Amino acid sequence: MTGAVIGTDTGAVSSPSLQFLGHSTVRLELAGRTVLTDPLLTPRLGPLRRVVAPLAPASWAGVDLVVVSHLHNDHLHLRSLRLLGRSTPIVVPRGAGRWLTRQGFSAVEELAPGDSLTDGGLTVTATHADHAAHRWGPRLTHGPHAPAVGHLLSGGGTTVYAAGDTDLFPGMADLGADGIDVALVPVWGWGPSLGPGHLDPDGAAAAVQQLRPSVAVPVHWGTYAVAGLTSLPSPWRARMRALLSEPPRRFAEAVAAAGSGTRVALTAPGAPVVLPVEVEEPP
Repeated sequence: MTGAVIGTDTGAVSSPSLQFLGHSTVRLELAGRTVLTDPLLTPRLGPLRRVVAPLAPASWAGVDLVVVSHLHNDHLHLRSLRLLGRSTPIVVPRGAGRWLTRQGFSAVEELAPGDSLTDGGLTVTATHADHAAHRWGPRLTHGPHAPAVGHLLSGGGTTVYAAGDTDLFPGMADLGADGIDVALVPVWGWGPSLGPGHLDPDGAAAAVQQLRPSVAVPVHWGTYAVAGLTSLPSPWRARMRALLSEPPRRFAEAVAAAGSGTRVALTAPGAPVVLPVEVEEPP
């Protein structure tokens, strides 16, 4: 719904700030609004366990708006959305609204790539993403279906790009044409390997070359692992321990080697993102 308007206001936000809550979940305070991207807030998700400190309820308090990139359970997590309250506005890809409304959520908006909505001084624009569209994909094709998206969140002179899950795609360079201040870029996942439609550290660095943000924040790493895989004796233990910490560092090294000028704000899950002053307070 191009040009849709959301009017909920849970209190003013004084200046742009970000906190990486883990996986693809970032708390963004921008243009007087508090936004959560792809909320995954619980200590467990099926066989996965959160391997960093659990989140305190204060980390998701006062949220004005949720943006969901796609239907996979680690990005559209119903239990986490219920923690936020069923009346919290949620923006989902075009085609997912009716299904989510049937789950009991009362303030759902759909955006297809190129569509925008406004929430006070904040503008949210959906972008293309190259990722499986089915709830249980990519191998299963039954159940809810909606093409994955990313989001540009703009207001107060700052633009943040939340990529969601995606592979490289031809139009990625166009997203940076108007200027991206901060890009939230996925650099891994939760398992020992990546399926299609994801970025590894080198792929994420290639994405940064096209997006040309001032700052890149690596996300989608270091937060969840299959229960026991990092502790019990197994051929996977050493690899999984490494994969909980190495991908963002490999990403930062690749970005630096490319000489693009983008700075990497490597942030541990649960920690505030430290941004350069000129990004926090644009002229």
